[in-house]
Amino acid sequence: MEDKLASITRLVNRSIKPASDLAVHGTMEFWSYPDNARGDCEDYVLLKRQMLELQGISLSNLLITVVKKKDGEGHAVLTIRTDKGDYVLDNLNDDVKLWSETGYRFLKRQSSTDTERWVAIRGHPDVLVGAVD
Repeated sequence: MEDKLASITRLVNRSIKPASDLAVHGTMEFWSYPDNARGDCEDYVLLKRQMLELQGISLSNLLITVVKKKDGEGHAVLTIRTDKGDYVLDNLNDDVKLWSETGYRFLKRQSSTDTERWVAIRGHPDVLVGAVD
């Protein structure tokens, strides 16, 4: 599983050139699949999520997650729920890490029971197991 996650992370990270929504779509915030191989963090997440779903991973285990980076900037990553823990796929590096190894502050993520709903990360902001579904 980790090899599959790492392979897709590398493939997507290397195939998209970072670009803001403003530069690509002319608006401050626009979630979409990468346009002309350019996109921001949400675009990377959406493509990785799609590719992993095509590999047979359930959408209930592929959760878009909003975090704060160490510099305080908001950022989107893909969290993969596995029997070995929750892994994070990020466009800022190719490493597949357990959520606890990322250094991010976790704010909210998609619900595993309804991916159209967002749930806050409760309790300590760095503890994913506090998410409420």
